[in-house]
Amino acid sequence: MVGLLWRFARGYRLRPWRSPYLRWRIETYWGLHADRIGFREFWSFVWEQRRDLLRFLRWAERMGR
Repeated sequence: MVGLLWRFARGYRLRPWRSPYLRWRIETYWGLHADRIGFREFWSFVWEQRRDLLRFLRWAERMGR
């Protein structure tokens, strides 16, 4: 799972809220416009959706095998 997160945040590992890919995924999943996603919105989303995110990461890991 950590490897998948590492790939998703490539180039933005210390600032994942600036990753265009992660912002796009949050925009399509949560409905918040990608330009409005900052540090606070990103971590709020991660905390509120942590169960769904873990479920997605487990699924993506299984599909990658």
